[in-house]
Amino acid sequence: MPVDGGHYYDLYHSPLANAQTVQDVENFPWPDPLDVARYVGMRAAADQVVYGEKKAFILERMSSGMWKHAMWMTGYEKFFIDMISNQPLVHAIMSKILEIKMAYWGKALEQMGDYPVIISEADDLGGQNSLLVSLKMYKNLIWPYHKKLFEFIKSKAKGKAYIFFHNDGAIYPTIPLLIEAGVDILNPWQVNCAGMDDTAKFKREYGRDLTIWGGSCDTQRVLPFGTPQDVRDETRRRIEELAPGGGFIFAPIHVIQAGVPAENILAWWETWQEYSKY
Repeated sequence: MPVDGGHYYDLYHSPLANAQTVQDVENFPWPDPLDVARYVGMRAAADQVVYGEKKAFILERMSSGMWKHAMWMTGYEKFFIDMISNQPLVHAIMSKILEIKMAYWGKALEQMGDYPVIISEADDLGGQNSLLVSLKMYKNLIWPYHKKLFEFIKSKAKGKAYIFFHNDGAIYPTIPLLIEAGVDILNPWQVNCAGMDDTAKFKREYGRDLTIWGGSCDTQRVLPFGTPQDVRDETRRRIEELAPGGGFIFAPIHVIQAGVPAENILAWWETWQEYSKY
């Protein structure tokens, strides 16, 4: 991220851009997930939140999602091609990242003792209009790694563990698989993406199985470009469709961008204040 004026992380280098074989993956100097520096102060911070502040907490991942990180390692274009033409390489990279994540989460959960924790994981499976790969390809090549990781996390947690999964885009077709894999909380629910606008339908079909974290107001069109009344109407609709029965954590869809009118942010916030109580 740029030191001055940066808002996003930009890919700088793909170290496995020339990788062709499983051995190329094995030869790469992967980071040590058990480096003690990763865990210094972790338990003390949790104690402070639980006992000092009387709050729940989220335990953050050590890196981005497995699939996204794999694509960063080779570059997007190469990884998409390899998913068709060089699947042994794809599995080697995904398996290595899974191994590292499992080691990290095993150690981190050991630090947490019997605290109930929300575990933060991620992988952006969708774009604006569709999944980034076919549902079949997701199920065969990516989903097994999600399932293994989430099952491992829940098996290692001494207290209750809830899987928070950040998953951008038009991802509605993946929901049954995500539930089967063990996802409890889905974020950010981009209502402006294809197939994602009907939050009432989602609530009917999956509201008992998933909590939505986000989804409160369209941050691409309504929040930045609508009137304050547009924002109020949109926000009230999302609350009325997603909140009944619980399972809705009111939050923006990803990040409120620069340039959003202050009066729209206030309208969004005030609508939450007015309609948030059960």
